[in-house]
Formats: sequence, structure tokens, C-alpha cells
Amino acid sequence: MSLSFINFGETDKLSTKKYRFSPIIYGLTQISFYLLVIFIVILHLAPFLWQVICSLKNVDEIYSLPLKYIPSKISLSAYRDLISNPLFLRYLLNSILISLSTTFFCLLLASLSGYALSRLSLRFKTFFQFLLLIACLFPQIIFLVPLYELMANLKLINKPLALVLPYVTFSLPLAVWVMTGFFQTIPKEIEEQAIIDGFSRLKILTKIILPLSRPALATCAILIFIGPFAWNEFLFSLSFMIKDTSRTVPVGIALLSGASMYEMPWNKICAACVLTTLPLIIFVIIFQKRIIEGLTRGALK
Repeated sequence: MSLSFINFGETDKLSTKKYRFSPIIYGLTQISFYLLVIFIVILHLAPFLWQVICSLKNVDEIYSLPLKYIPSKISLSAYRDLISNPLFLRYLLNSILISLSTTFFCLLLASLSGYALSRLSLRFKTFFQFLLLIACLFPQIIFLVPLYELMANLKLINKPLALVLPYVTFSLPLAVWVMTGFFQTIPKEIEEQAIIDGFSRLKILTKIILPLSRPALATCAILIFIGPFAWNEFLFSLSFMIKDTSRTVPVGIALLSGASMYEMPWNKICAACVLTTLPLIIFVIIFQKRIIEGLTRGALK
């Protein structure tokens, strides 16, 4: 009896210590988590905020010392010059056209490929999925010279198709992986019932599967559009688009010049970055729930 009493007493002490220190540990964990989140947010937003500040300054104030974090006089001249520049508007139009085309063809091919990989019994399916993963590991620069020769032989230099073809090729593996994982979460019983009703495979895909896959389609569309091989791509655009009227926004921003060859118009460069980045940020914030849903449903399969 005495031993049992001692054991119960020790248990009470342990439980008391547990409840005494758990709130403290929990509070420290919460504080550490929020501090980490704040640090990450500041780390990612600081460059963009600095671009916004510099875009509202004059060139002389940007170079002046000591450094001023708040403009002494807000100037919108950089934005006015860019909007009134037809060449910059042409850059924007080219980027929108190429990025939308890349996104459309990627979604079309990824939907067909992802459905085939998730539903059909194909030989070497696992090996094919492994090849898709391997394709994402190669840096794009090793394909620059072969692709340039190919586009030159096809007479596609300075044409949007010269960028759309490689962009679709390099963006497709990720899109196929996302769509395959999402399709596997959709119950097969829905398709079996549709087959009994006389639906073909293509009709099942277009009338049933794709409407249910809107989160995955939205996720793929955003990842492709703002990814490294569409809106933000620089290397291929610089190499394949030689004419001024054919260039995209990243190359156009890099080639912005001042009144003379010795002047670097940092306020215009920052304003151009803000104009091309802010719509994407707003777009991602609006559709962030669909992005998370599209990624997690495929991952939790």
C-alpha cells in the first residue's frame, strides 16, 4: 500500500510539473514560430518594398548620401515614362502572349498525360514518371546552343513560338506530376458509373474529371505562368529574341538605359519591376487557397 501511495504521489508531481511547464514551452514555441514567420515575410518583401521606394525617387536622390529610406518628394515620373513608352508596352504584350500560350499548352498536355498515368495500365509507367523527374534536374543553359540552332533552322528566331516550345517542354514535367497526383485522389467509382452510362474516356475527362480538378488546374496555371520558364524567363528570351519589338519584359528591363550611356535609370528599372510584379502578387494572393488545395490533395493521396 505504501508503495502504491508513493507511486501515485510521484505521478501527481509529474503531472503537476507537466502542466506547470507546458504552457511556458507552448508559449515559447508559438512566439518562436511567429518570429520566424515575420522574419521570412520581411526577408521576401524587403526587396520589393525597396523597389517601390526607389521607383518613387528621382535618380539624384537614389545616388545621394546618406541613404534615405523615405523619398523626400514622391515622383511618379518613372511610371509615366514607362507607360508612355510604346516599346515597353510591346514588351508587356509579348510576355503576356508567350506566358498565356505556354500555360494553355502545358495545361492541355499535362491534363491528358496526367489522366493517362493515373488511370490507364501502361507499360513502363513508373519508368516514364522517373524520366519526368529527371528532366527537371537539368539546367536550362546546357540546352541553349542546341535549341538556338534548332530554332534557327526552323526559322523561328524573333517569333513567339521560339520561346513557347522550350517553355512548354521545361514546364511540362512539374505540371504532369501535379495533375497525376490530383487525378489519383478522384474516386474511380465516378468514372465507372460514367462508363456504364455510355461515356467515352475523352468525355469522362472533359465533362467529369477536369471540372473536379479546378484546384489543380489553377495551381498548375499559376506555377507555370509565374515560374522560371514563362513570365520570368531571361536566358532564352535574350538569345532567341534579337529584335527590340520581339523581346519580353525581363530582357526589356535589363536593357533600359538613361539619357546617356553613363546613366543608369534605377528609378525606371524599379518602376518596371513593380509594374510587372505587383499584378502577379495580387493574383497569387487571390487564388492562394486553390493553390494550397491543389498541391495538398495530390500530396495526401
